[in-house]
Amino acid sequence: MKSKLIAPCGMNCNICKYYNREKIKCPGCRIEDESKSKYCKECIIINCQEIKNKNSDFCFKCSRIPCRRLKNLDKRYKTKYHMSMLENLGFIKENGIKEFLEKEMQKWKCPKCDGIITCHGGMCLSCGYVKYKN
Repeated sequence: MKSKLIAPCGMNCNICKYYNREKIKCPGCRIEDESKSKYCKECIIINCQEIKNKNSDFCFKCSRIPCRRLKNLDKRYKTKYHMSMLENLGFIKENGIKEFLEKEMQKWKCPKCDGIITCHGGMCLSCGYVKYKN
């Protein structure tokens, strides 16, 4: 897992099905690329002026955390995708990015083939193992 694939909001792009798919692959939230979807290019969080003005890596450095957008995103991801951006941010703030990546690797590693299980769908894209269904 790569640290540059952890978005300012705490999303782990390493476990995103759009990053891991073969065709029309997303480069990750932090990467500037024309192949990104319009939705990703216009993301309120990645384009947040407070983050850009402070040159911050993560939303936990913001004085307004959690903003309405981050709360809504976190609620949707906890309910639908078995992960929490706010919990991720808290862990990174307390323990650092290296420990976060180690924890994530254990949480999202496929028990059958050691591939990555995506949070979007709960399935290993390498062998098809299903951890959970949405």
